[in-house]
Amino acid sequence: MGTPVALTEIKGQTMTVHDQHTVPARYWHPLEDGRVQCDLCPRFCKLHEGQRGLCFVRKLEAGQMVLTSYGRSSGFCVDPIEKKPLNHFYPGSSVLSFGTAGCNLSCKFCQNWDISKSREMHDLTSQATPEQLARTAQQLGCRSVAYTYNDPVIFLEYAVDVARACREQGVKNVAVTAGYITEQARTEFFRYMDAVNVDLKSFNEDFYYKICGAHLQPVLDTLCYLKQETGLWLELTTLLIPGENDSDAELERMSQWIVEHLGADVPLHFSAFHPDWKMRDKPSTPPETLQRARAIARQNGLHYVYTGNVHDTEGGSTWCTECGQRLIERDWYALGDWQLDGQGRCRNCQTTVAGIFAEQPGDWGRRRMPVRLLS
Repeated sequence: MGTPVALTEIKGQTMTVHDQHTVPARYWHPLEDGRVQCDLCPRFCKLHEGQRGLCFVRKLEAGQMVLTSYGRSSGFCVDPIEKKPLNHFYPGSSVLSFGTAGCNLSCKFCQNWDISKSREMHDLTSQATPEQLARTAQQLGCRSVAYTYNDPVIFLEYAVDVARACREQGVKNVAVTAGYITEQARTEFFRYMDAVNVDLKSFNEDFYYKICGAHLQPVLDTLCYLKQETGLWLELTTLLIPGENDSDAELERMSQWIVEHLGADVPLHFSAFHPDWKMRDKPSTPPETLQRARAIARQNGLHYVYTGNVHDTEGGSTWCTECGQRLIERDWYALGDWQLDGQGRCRNCQTTVAGIFAEQPGDWGRRRMPVRLLS
């Protein structure tokens, strides 16, 4: 059987698309030398005919930029929202998670390298239309859909269509991203999101350049945009790697910057690294490092600081910033004692907790449920 061929209108021209997963891409322009430049992320990949960008899923085909992974996924799974991690966005609720392949960063420590570094489209064995995804989330009782596993920025066209469909079904949208996106593209991408967790890799330009193949400032620009120009709920995650981004000085600078530019109420998650991909020579992060980082961030004024990838009930729980009452007990991803009233306030002193809360916590717990979507 031959490959299906379809005709698609793009920029006023008709182009041949070789399958239903290849669609016109946005955010690019032609260069005088015959190449085109991708304007989706700050890498600004410049491509000859037939070439793909570093993300692998965006390609120059017949003189036009296309996305080659539309509607394709490495799999679908219902997770606890705390796994994204989001601790202040409908705690205890379930979220339908999915990703595609590729990434626009090249982090040597990538914990999802089998997905983000995949160069095989046939590995994307699952598929779904935006409407299928939205209906499935609604039918499964998921409060939200998460664009995760690899960075959703690189499949913007698919993510935006899914997010629109989810809104029509009353399902929230969650982006888990490194925030490496241009000013030109970020407005459209984040317009349809309700919450975002940005992976702030480090607070050091050398780390971003040498270990991630990227730059720090565009990420900081994205964070300021999200906080100052959108109504999205924002949380941050930093994976701490021994000897690379875990010094007291860097943690001091980072937490001070967050308080000054994003505010004291933005939750910050410090997660433990384990040897993977191209950094197998580094040891796993000791729990003590996460606890030290949490103490530094709190001393600098951040109200909600968490530890992740380790069993630490204290570091995983939410505490009242005024009276010290434990408000949300967490044991890994399972919720325990709940001391918030129906308005998201401390029952002891009525201090309002920053976040988006339902009147009652969800009861999804720590379950992980793979899902197969049927046409």
